[in-house]
Amino acid sequence: MFRWYQNAKKCYIYLSEVLMAKTKASDYWESAFQGSKCFTHGWTLQELLAPSVVEFFPREGKRLGNKRVLERQIHDITGIANSALRGAPLVQFGVDERFS
Repeated sequence: MFRWYQNAKKCYIYLSEVLMAKTKASDYWESAFQGSKCFTHGWTLQELLAPSVVEFFPREGKRLGNKRVLERQIHDITGIANSALRGAPLVQFGVDERFS
């Protein structure tokens, strides 16, 4: 599956439980983004790391951003190294780091 995602031009992640706030404050959607069930699934790892482009969409369907724009939030949630999110080969990471 990792190779399949790696060959994809784009991966779209729909976050059904994330609603955009009606205000301009980013705290609301960031909190919902951090609590998204998406980040608790085992398949999330390959969806985040394998494709070069990953786009995130909340329930309303308006694009939140891609994994580059949301890199800080994704790192904070998952602990995945920023270089891995940017596409560094996984062999550059130790076994402990890959499993975490």
